[in-house]
Amino acid sequence: MAEFLQFLFSGLTVGAVYALVALGFTLIHNASGVVNFAQGEFVMLGGMITVFAAQAGLPLAAAAGVAVGATALLGVLLYRLAIEPARGASVVSIIIITMGASIFLRGTAQAVFDKQIHRFPAFTGEDPLLIGGAALLPQSLWVLGGAAVIFAVLHAFLTRTLPGKAVLATASNRLAAQLVGINTSATLLLSFGLSAAIGALAGVLITPITMTTADMGVSVALKGFAAAMLGGMGIPVGAIVGGLSLGLIEAFAAGYVSSAYKDATAFLVILVVLFLMPRGLFGPKTVERV
Repeated sequence: MAEFLQFLFSGLTVGAVYALVALGFTLIHNASGVVNFAQGEFVMLGGMITVFAAQAGLPLAAAAGVAVGATALLGVLLYRLAIEPARGASVVSIIIITMGASIFLRGTAQAVFDKQIHRFPAFTGEDPLLIGGAALLPQSLWVLGGAAVIFAVLHAFLTRTLPGKAVLATASNRLAAQLVGINTSATLLLSFGLSAAIGALAGVLITPITMTTADMGVSVALKGFAAAMLGGMGIPVGAIVGGLSLGLIEAFAAGYVSSAYKDATAFLVILVVLFLMPRGLFGPKTVERV
């Protein structure tokens, strides 16, 4: 029982991070139709900037705020300098642009920071909580609670505020949104900034547990993308369920089968989803004749 609980705690913790990355994919995909494979680099930057800002003397909370703000600005610049000029390009071209942005951000992080592994102290201590014979790190509670709060705040923003409703309107029909006076360009800037901020927050929350390095973004992006596909691309609730499900699948596969298959789990999930349920768990069930 203790072993099962340990895998459960581990899976939920890492799954919450995958859910936040998937939520970033979902936000940008809904607003612009773009699949942003630089999303994993936002997670990396959240952790790396926090580490080096704290080493420079800032309190941890202030360092985290700087990391989230700087990463959000980079998300805005990504849209303004790379995505917006390519408006009208094919989907494949946009995906290649975001992959190029990922490579650029990773290389820049290695040059500005370093290639070493870093972490900072957990928010509320390192002593684990013992539950049913399994150890639960206090930072895991921060990760799970933070993911829940971010999802709730984002849901309230999208459904109860004018800028949030503008994002939904732009996602539904960009031309119609423009006709009723919505500045869709500013709305897309906001979407990219929010997506980058969510990724950075995920990086801040998880770094005390998994640590961070300049080349971690690719793996995180692929697993976040797998989570978004599993839940249904473009569906926020699906992003949360898909992320938690992928984390649990990964943890139990590593624990009961072999840790050698841990990183392959995301690719297996993508293949299964594409073959058996290409619209994901929460995607529409309708079929279009073409």
